[in-house]
Amino acid sequence: MTQTSIPHGADSEVGTLQTVMLHRPGPELKRLTPRNNDKLLFDGIPWVARAQEEHDAFAEALRARNVEVLYLTDLLTETLASPDARNHAITTGLAGLHLGDTMRTYLAHALRDASPEELTGYLTAGIRNDEVRGGFGLVTSLFASDDFLIDPLPNLLFTRDSSVWIQDRVAITSLAMPARSRETQLTELIYTEHPRFRGTRKIHGWHHEHVEGGDVLLLAPGVIAVGVGERTTPAGVERLARQVFHADLAHTVLAVPIAQERATMHLDTVCTMVDVDKIVMYPNVADSLRAYAVTVADRGERDTDLVLDVADAEPFLVAAAKAMEIDTLHQIDTGLDPVTAEREQWDDGNNTLALAPRVAVAYERNDETNDRLEEAGIEVVRIAGSELGSGRGGPRCMSCPIAREPLPVD
Repeated sequence: MTQTSIPHGADSEVGTLQTVMLHRPGPELKRLTPRNNDKLLFDGIPWVARAQEEHDAFAEALRARNVEVLYLTDLLTETLASPDARNHAITTGLAGLHLGDTMRTYLAHALRDASPEELTGYLTAGIRNDEVRGGFGLVTSLFASDDFLIDPLPNLLFTRDSSVWIQDRVAITSLAMPARSRETQLTELIYTEHPRFRGTRKIHGWHHEHVEGGDVLLLAPGVIAVGVGERTTPAGVERLARQVFHADLAHTVLAVPIAQERATMHLDTVCTMVDVDKIVMYPNVADSLRAYAVTVADRGERDTDLVLDVADAEPFLVAAAKAMEIDTLHQIDTGLDPVTAEREQWDDGNNTLALAPRVAVAYERNDETNDRLEEAGIEVVRIAGSELGSGRGGPRCMSCPIAREPLPVD
């Protein structure tokens, strides 16, 4: 079987990774300044050349394990070769109410004249007021020269958030922060129009209640945990649960409340799977993390007809083990004191990407957490991330698995 003939989909977090979508840091990161980095959700101004070196090493580490690496901008450029896709991308890219008719009309004509590569650049790196050569009017007069007419998308780096594969379907997510709302529109365009993905069945959608991919963990075939916090809402979890139940993609969804703060923006910032029955978890929340098991009480013809049963909250590890039908979901005890645990959690020590059972990619800087993982029998593929981590995301955040080998059925 050639790599391009690998069926798309995933039923777990740890099945052998076959195909992944990444985004190599590009010109959009050079748009970050001390004035706009907070709005664009970065904690610092990354050294772009070093971030690219680190990302290239990450991609090479995946290829060394026979993982096919696809790049989001390459897929987008190939997608934009289609006139229908171009028109759709331009229309959604210019939908902001801040442009005004004069500038919107000018940009629509200018973007339609751009090549697919140029259009990809405009849609991802943005366009500043001082970069246009026409459309002059009230908007351009009142905007500062370095105000953006089309905002850059520096968070494209974190491809996990805008889509997640659940078995053979892709969930197009709905991102909560305004700075990221266009990301899922571009992702949906790729999955709809790119020849490789044409015909892919999709669920959820960017126009629905907020659900972000970093909050969605495929604990086992049929069992999905979804964090509820800063980025994913209770209504978003309910919508996703109804859709996966209606499509028979899962039998249990665990809704897991997490703190609504930046340090724990997603469930995968506090825990990730590293084996079929092992999870690495931020020790400062291990005793307090709880879950509500959601199952189907009664079915109907449509997902909105489903009657959901919501169990009382239980400790997360207990509820997960029950749903996974295993005796214990083992928490790898990192044995860290609270201060070290907090430092390494902030540096994405718990945000690992499983390449296979008992093999995970992690940032090298989290020495203590990585040592404990190795002591527990997990092979740790260590990568540099001093610049990549400035947007608050680790190896899992930076990767969207498109194909994993199914886990064997007992």
